[in-house]
Amino acid sequence: QVQLVESGGGLVQAGGSLRLSCAASGIIFRTTHMRWYRQAPGKQRELVAGISSGGSTNYADSVKGRFTISRNNVKNSVYLQMDSLKPEDTGVYYCNAQLPAREVWGQGTLVTVSS
Repeated sequence: QVQLVESGGGLVQAGGSLRLSCAASGIIFRTTHMRWYRQAPGKQRELVAGISSGGSTNYADSVKGRFTISRNNVKNSVYLQMDSLKPEDTGVYYCNAQLPAREVWGQGTLVTVSS
């Protein structure tokens, strides 16, 4: 059974930092492209960052220079280090795995940035 479990969300003041984690099971993690998405209240889900199986990364313009995505293939985990957080970063953050025939989502973790 494929499962993604996020953790690390919470309430933080603007300018602060949080580190999200996503633990994967039931997949060949080292060959899987992984992504973080977020959904703000009343808005569509948007791609925040992605990391390929080879470690190449990409970011939304709104988070470049502030967020860092990384992976640990031994721990089957992907991370999102979020620095210099802004109130507009508030939302539910979802981990996503790009499998050959489908994609899998975690349950999400809430990040709230207060001004």
